Amino acid sequence: MNIILLSGGSGKRLWPLSNDIRSKQFIKIFKQSNGTYESMLQRMYHNIKEIDKKGSITIATSKSQVSAIFNQLGENVGISVEPCRRDTFPAIALASEYLKDVRGIGLNEVVIVCPVDPYVKREYFEALQNLAVQAEKNEANLVLMGIEPTYPSEKYGYIIPKSNTATAMVSTFKEKPTVDLAQQYIEEGALWNGGVFAFKLSYLIDKAHELIDYIDYEDMLKRYESLPKISFDYAVVEKEKKIQVQRFQGEWKDLGTWNTLTEAMEDAVFGNGILNDKCKNVHIVNEMDVPILAMGLHDVVISASPEGILVSDKEQSSYIKPIVDGFEQQIMFAEKSWGSFRVIDVEKESLTIKVTLNPKHSMNYHSHKNRDEAWIVIQGSGKAILDGEEKEIQVGDVLTMHAGCRHTVMATTELKLIEVQLGKDISVQDKEKHSL
Repeated sequence: MNIILLSGGSGKRLWPLSNDIRSKQFIKIFKQSNGTYESMLQRMYHNIKEIDKKGSITIATSKSQVSAIFNQLGENVGISVEPCRRDTFPAIALASEYLKDVRGIGLNEVVIVCPVDPYVKREYFEALQNLAVQAEKNEANLVLMGIEPTYPSEKYGYIIPKSNTATAMVSTFKEKPTVDLAQQYIEEGALWNGGVFAFKLSYLIDKAHELIDYIDYEDMLKRYESLPKISFDYAVVEKEKKIQVQRFQGEWKDLGTWNTLTEAMEDAVFGNGILNDKCKNVHIVNEMDVPILAMGLHDVVISASPEGILVSDKEQSSYIKPIVDGFEQQIMFAEKSWGSFRVIDVEKESLTIKVTLNPKHSMNYHSHKNRDEAWIVIQGSGKAILDGEEKEIQVGDVLTMHAGCRHTVMATTELKLIEVQLGKDISVQDKEKHSL
């Protein structure tokens, strides 16, 4: 299979665990058989590889998510990077050109597009294979996966098939309806539109040239910022006359809110938390080093991270986004291609960060114009380079870099540092990369 995984979103609905850099698909909250935890991204990627070991997976994403993807999946994964956000049609068009021009995928091959973040099980991935088989038959230009609805939801668009067979031609599409209309659609045999569809690569390339003035992948990249923001559903799906849908009756959940995310958690407590026996339907998700104790609560989610603390009725948690959209916050945690960092203290003229570098990884060689920095090695060993001079480092070493000093660190083992930034103008924009 050739699969494009759409990885977008700003992560505001799962605050405080997610933010503009760390969207919900990167939160490691799903327990594996060995007791460790994985993210939605890792779960989706590994399940596809389990079904189809030779499958080609390309992740369509924004620049801000590339480091987290490399951190969780390794640096050999295929990524189509949007220079800026332009909704799903430009993202899929760019990824399709990436498949053709960079990955060398033939125009007659089938491509499946699906979101990276639904909660699904093995039957879903088997259904993706069935979708690809159906698209090979050339009975339709697009083949959609229609999710068998379990309740009249206002959150999803609806697909109206022409028959109740397993594979059917599509009659029409309906936008997100009221509950009453949704119930009416379901009684007529409608299916949820889960954003999963298959097509021959040539079909999408032709559509892209029809709607966008460009030559090839590199040319589209250059023009990307000027492309109109338009969804794939509106630009392509709703206008296509020759389209089929395959019914999917397995488990499928959109984990877009705290309410739905906690439904998929195997354990009621993630991290350092305690529930007394009077609590009912309560979940704790704690990324902090301090304990959370909940007593006598019903239908509540409690989440704590360096970004903040949420205590909410589960139903009300669905309405979090407009509130946190107004927050102006320092990013307190992020995964990078080389490791991760967590802010542990913020003062007017200083910022203290705990930095973790993965073995055999290094930061960029860089300098800062407006701040000094100090590193204290608290775990592991490695090598630092300061203005071209190399130095072996180990636990207890302290390094000082004044403004303008070019520096990097390379980890031999897992390496942990306390980094203190000092200056009147501390900013993430104050960074200049250099060549070693």
